[in-house]
Amino acid sequence: MSRLLYLLPLILFLGAAGYFAAPILQGKDPSTLPSAMIDKPAPARDLPALIASKPGIDPASLAGDVRLVNFFASWCGPCRVEHPLLMEIAESNAVPLYGINYKDAPGAAVNWLAQLGDPFQRIGRDGDGRAAIEWGVYGVPETYVVDKAGRIQYRHVGPLSREDYQEVILPIVERLREANG
Repeated sequence: MSRLLYLLPLILFLGAAGYFAAPILQGKDPSTLPSAMIDKPAPARDLPALIASKPGIDPASLAGDVRLVNFFASWCGPCRVEHPLLMEIAESNAVPLYGINYKDAPGAAVNWLAQLGDPFQRIGRDGDGRAAIEWGVYGVPETYVVDKAGRIQYRHVGPLSREDYQEVILPIVERLREANG
């Protein structure tokens, strides 16, 4: 009986390790967070413009072409890390890039974009975070691929890397553009 007590921690450890290793053994990527919004319409919320010279975001603006929608904030360190890549994406004209400014002081966000550059064709302001909740945002930055019908097809959590963009997002954008002409 005393030997069994010594083995109990090992048995519990092996059980826990098996539980957490099961998704990996099934080929699932543990770094991806699931989203209930995949293949669902982007939330129907009008977001006011952050910058007066640039339109905000409404449901109609998310349809017609494949788009990337990036949630960002001036107070977000990882947003600053991914920003040079967003500038490159905008300069390449490979895919329209829309921004949603999350729970940020409008002046701080405008200054941040003036300092780092503005890669967005449209920028909506989500001052209270309700739009982010509707999109299923865990935290900023997050980037979504929205198809021609305005449906969310992919979600990337965290700062985009060049590898993420080239190996995951661009192929999705190309596939969605080829679908239905």
